[in-house]
Amino acid sequence: MTEKEIILSPSILAGDHANLENSVRIITETGLRWVHIDIMDGNFVPNLTFGPQTIIDLRKNSQLFFDTHLMLSQPQNHVEAFAKAGSDLISIHIEPEYPVRKTLKHIRDLGCKNGIVINPDTSVDSLTPYIEDVDLILVMTVQPGFGGQVFREDMLHKIEILNSLRKKNHLKFRLEVDGGINLDTGLKCRQKGCDTLVAGSAFFNANNKKSFAKNLIL
Repeated sequence: MTEKEIILSPSILAGDHANLENSVRIITETGLRWVHIDIMDGNFVPNLTFGPQTIIDLRKNSQLFFDTHLMLSQPQNHVEAFAKAGSDLISIHIEPEYPVRKTLKHIRDLGCKNGIVINPDTSVDSLTPYIEDVDLILVMTVQPGFGGQVFREDMLHKIEILNSLRKKNHLKFRLEVDGGINLDTGLKCRQKGCDTLVAGSAFFNANNKKSFAKNLIL
């Protein structure tokens, strides 16, 4: 991961759940290198998705970078399972009550890159104690739980603040956005300093996925 490289990480939440392997294959054939995997527990967010076994099975036939986003109420109890399953990066939310710093360190100790996530209504200030300890910060631009939601324009200021903090403190964390990302909103996020874009519905519904990817990240 180079500092200035723009990365598109398609979310398989928007893929065919009856054939996730094909969704991963589509991402690979498009020429992309990351896949975003949303893990939801039905508690922290009102939806259920995948478990470690899904990642184990997908990893067997894929060399993609597995960008694993844990939307769990107690992520500290599950990071080891997802690391061993084949995740390359594991992101955890700031909102639940659990030992955040200890969990971030544990993720790195397991050999993965770590990330921290904030929901739309969470203040950027809550991240300040952790910005030097993470490889990625993910700004949710919709309320997490379901795909296909409308991008929240008010999150652009949050991206701008985090990019300024990154520059001011000479940090190298990647700045990722997830939720309602398409060609228009993706460009707006990039203009504010985002370098990593999660796209689900817009990617998988695109008639020409290579063209979509090229226009989004070039």
